[in-house]
Amino acid sequence: MAVKTAIIGLGIMGRRMLEHMQRHEGYSVVAMWDPSAEGCAAAQSMAPGTPVAASAEEAMAEAELVYLACPPEPRMAYALAAAEAGKAVFLEKPLGVDLAASEELVAGLRASGVPAAVNFTQAAGEALSHITAAAQSGEMGDLAGVDMVVTYAAWPRAWQVAADWLRFRAEGGMTREVLSHFLFFSQRILGPLSVVWARPSYPADPALCETALLARLETAEGVPVSILASVGGAQQDRQEFTVKGSKASHRVSNFSDEAVSTGGDFVPVPATSGEPRAVALRAQLDDMLLCIAGKPHRLATPQEALDVQRLVETMLHGKG
Repeated sequence: MAVKTAIIGLGIMGRRMLEHMQRHEGYSVVAMWDPSAEGCAAAQSMAPGTPVAASAEEAMAEAELVYLACPPEPRMAYALAAAEAGKAVFLEKPLGVDLAASEELVAGLRASGVPAAVNFTQAAGEALSHITAAAQSGEMGDLAGVDMVVTYAAWPRAWQVAADWLRFRAEGGMTREVLSHFLFFSQRILGPLSVVWARPSYPADPALCETALLARLETAEGVPVSILASVGGAQQDRQEFTVKGSKASHRVSNFSDEAVSTGGDFVPVPATSGEPRAVALRAQLDDMLLCIAGKPHRLATPQEALDVQRLVETMLHGKG
């Protein structure tokens, strides 16, 4: 039986998930809602047979799973309401922007006992699986650290501009939206991290989000994670995450393009055929079904998302 699902938030991510849930035999989207009439109309055109509810509460009523793609602030209330009603919860990241509130959210989800996961899109992907296996087998040698390089001509990127909240310091920014994925990936490979120093740069308008970030994080053993992120200038998007080993290093570009170097050029690793985003989302949805069934899965737990949030908010405030 397909899992009856409600989608709350019908912006870019909500509509993307709607598209891929419709392709997946394990899901049946029974209701959706967004405060924006424009978002609802766009989703309705994609799924004319799926009702748009009058409220989030109405949308969640008949669902077994609630997928939350709304901004962080309202997401907490909807997640706790869904959990209290005994429904599984699948949240977009970041988990939140207020640490105390997110701690309350994680505690509430844990106490409810409902299946819950956070959509860090690389969690069930091939790249993370490959690199984890290579690190654990010794194929990479001693791990020497992680380098992250993220640069954009503009933020939000062209395809994100409809999600206006992404440009504001309160909830948006590339550190929360992009670097959080790589921090999750790093902690899966290296273990817990702490921020040694971080320097964000902000525009003159205090309402707007960061335009650059330099940071160094370390494991308890001193293995470093170095971050360079910036916005501005005529350039293509650059999103690179490199896990360095004494024998081999693995680089992931654009979230899923993996390549390996043993000292020379990085050589691409063959990937599963198909459009990368579709392959990744299919894997995430496969693992969400495992989560709902109480089976082992690769998705990010709410606690892992909270751990990432601590790093993100520390860096955005600056340290050292």
